[in-house]
Formats: sequence, structure tokens, C-alpha cells
Amino acid sequence: MEEDITQDEAAPGAVVETADAVAEGGGKEAVNEAPADKVADLEAKLAEAHDQFLRKAAEFENFRKRMNQEKASAIEFANQSLLLDLIPIIDDFERAIISGETTNDMTAFLEGVKMIEKRLTTQLEAKWGLKRFKSVGEPFDPNLHEALFMEKSPDVQEAVVQEDMFKGYYLKDRVIRAAKVKVLMPEDGE
Repeated sequence: MEEDITQDEAAPGAVVETADAVAEGGGKEAVNEAPADKVADLEAKLAEAHDQFLRKAAEFENFRKRMNQEKASAIEFANQSLLLDLIPIIDDFERAIISGETTNDMTAFLEGVKMIEKRLTTQLEAKWGLKRFKSVGEPFDPNLHEALFMEKSPDVQEAVVQEDMFKGYYLKDRVIRAAKVKVLMPEDGE
């Protein structure tokens, strides 16, 4: 006597013929519907995964475009805070010019300009990290100084900065402008 084996008990992929199916003459065809259903199910899942992939790719492309736009905007307006800090100083210069045109007191005018310069340099140093560096009397350093003039002197043993023509500046710890200087050079043994 043959026992009926259900599809669940059979090995995966095995075709199980039931006694009723064999009697009807269509044993294998009746069971083959299950793989067709699986293929249809897998095709539906593949289509869904493909759709999700396309959506994620589109989202990523939109994100990339938005980041590029934000970066371009940030670059375009990067100096806004600095410029907003400089506008009141420009206003001070305008008031000083008007004052200088209406008064003959050059001492007061000069003091006003000095105050504006001090305000500007203090603000740039405190808020933006821009600071001048001292050069006069320092040994000549080509990393910090650019020699515009050189003069021989018996008073020095090594190259020394005698005069600043243009001051040098650091931005935080980086030299952004070398000081343009006059250098005293030691005399040769002539």
C-alpha cells in the first residue's frame, strides 16, 4: 500500500504525485503550479526592489544636487559675517572724513583715525584670527619676511630686519602675507 506524501514532506523541488492526481492523469501538472506561483511572487518582489532602488537613486541624486547648491551658496556668502563687521568701521571712516572736511583740528582728526584703525585691527584679531607680527629687530626669516632692501652694517652678526615697509600677517597660525622689510646684513671680511 502506497502512502500519500504531501508537498511539505517531500524534498525541495521534488514533484509529488498524489493518488487522486495519478488517477486523473494529470499528476505532474497539478503540482507544477506552485513553482509558477513562486516565480510570479519573486518577479513581483524583484519589481518592488527595482522600484525602491530607482527611488533611492533619485533621492540620492536630489540630495547631491541640494548639497551642491548649498555649498555654492555658502561659498558665495562666506564673507557675509566679516563684511557685516566691517560696515560700522566704514561708517566711522565716513564720519572721520566729514569731520576732517569741516574742522581744522588735525590732532583730533588723527586721533579719530587712530581709534578707527585700532578698532579694526582689534576686531579682526579677536573675531577672525588675523594678527600682525613684529619684524623690526628680529632675525631675517624668509618664511616670514620678504627683503625689499638690504644694507650692510658692521653692527650685526646675522641678517636682521631694520624696518617694516609693509607689515606681515598671520591668519590663525598661517602666514598669509610676509612682511616686506629692509634688512641689515653683516659686512663681509673686506
